[in-house]
Amino acid sequence: MEKMSRTKIVDLLKREDFGAMVNVKGWVRTRRGSKQVNFIALNDGSTINNVQVVVDLGNFDEEMLKDITTGACLSVNGTLTESVGSGQKAEVQAREIEVLGTCDNTYPLQKKGHSMEFLREIAHLRPRTNTFGAIFRIRHNMAMAIHNFFHDRGFFYFHTPIITGSDCEGAGQMFQVTTKNLYDLKKDESGSITYDDDFFGKQTSLTVSGQLEGELAATALGMIYTFGPTFRAENSNTPRHLAEFWMIEPEVAFNDITDNMDLAEDFIKYCVQWALNNCADDVKFLNDMFDKGLIERLQSVLKDSFVRLPYTDGIKVLEEAVAKGHKFEFPVYWGVDLASEHERYLVEEHFKRPVILTDYPKEIKAFYMKQNEDGKTVRAMDVLFPKIGEIIGGSERESDYSKLVSRIEELDIPMKDMWWYLDTRKFGTCPHSGFGLGFERLLLFVTGMTNIRDVIPFPRTPHNAEF
Repeated sequence: MEKMSRTKIVDLLKREDFGAMVNVKGWVRTRRGSKQVNFIALNDGSTINNVQVVVDLGNFDEEMLKDITTGACLSVNGTLTESVGSGQKAEVQAREIEVLGTCDNTYPLQKKGHSMEFLREIAHLRPRTNTFGAIFRIRHNMAMAIHNFFHDRGFFYFHTPIITGSDCEGAGQMFQVTTKNLYDLKKDESGSITYDDDFFGKQTSLTVSGQLEGELAATALGMIYTFGPTFRAENSNTPRHLAEFWMIEPEVAFNDITDNMDLAEDFIKYCVQWALNNCADDVKFLNDMFDKGLIERLQSVLKDSFVRLPYTDGIKVLEEAVAKGHKFEFPVYWGVDLASEHERYLVEEHFKRPVILTDYPKEIKAFYMKQNEDGKTVRAMDVLFPKIGEIIGGSERESDYSKLVSRIEELDIPMKDMWWYLDTRKFGTCPHSGFGLGFERLLLFVTGMTNIRDVIPFPRTPHNAEF
């Protein structure tokens, strides 16, 4: 077969130089036709759209043609021709075909609908489906949008450690990192494990957040963001939780809570607009196949400014709803950590647009949040979205050394792990704020998927670490 340089299908479908010789490579989605002519739908992952390859059977070896089955990989040389009726304006009249990889009938992605549950069992093959091709192209685009947003605004991308000796959220649900033989652990007199013979000589874990180190960077570089994997050993098998996920955490010196809310709103709108501008084909496919209201919902988030509402007022709205007969599974009272049903009620039923809740009770928020004058609440902010609930959580940070120390003592956080963090409040402290966006939660919103396991290539959840 004559060697030609390959044209990606995404580029080929835009071309109008009909009559040109082209080479396309890709995987067979479907093959149909009559005894004389076959039509092969070929996809190479560059776009949701297939290119139609027209094969005049008389010109090709019968044995080779038998190998052109769903899933097989082909290289095709042919003439670019104007298409009549395949929904595309260009197709390829095959002149030479080489089967690069055969695919027998045990291939699980035959031409029929597959459930999301089934596709999770074959996560190594699911990127080849239209749905997951679309999702993972959008995932790439969202990562690019994030870097562009911050770079254009003068932020610095800062890499925080994945292996850490501190627990940022005080959650205690961390994966330990060790090289020790777990059947032969060394213990001290009191029966506690000693780590002096371990790789780092101390207990270490996978990070739950890059925030604490991000704060150090913000008090030096001014405006930073982190974007990397984070790990939570929560035993929650829900459609919204992963044990390994990606997180974006900007941290900005001299920003107060209002600046922080402005940044969060600008940021998320930028990402949604990017998806509409740069992933139109993929978003439209997901809209048509899975969630008829997707595009409308993405556009609606852009057109209104987000409601900004103190937690106390939010509780009042929810209590009024209960008084009028609305049934929540979980109780509503001042001091409760809102469940996603409460968050979604505020967004979807009451305000009908995204809500930023502020000034939460300090008891339900992390130790590092700035305390308000009332002594009861902190300058926290959660951005609540339709269908998701909380998509961003953040706060103005406590910059007062003594207030921070007393909060750490109240919560019994081991001081020996926190000395370096407290140094930022000792040596030239400044007001600063930041937030965390779970990347996969953003992707749930942008793709219309309902399970977080379907927006990350290889989900890590309790009892599941396949592939």
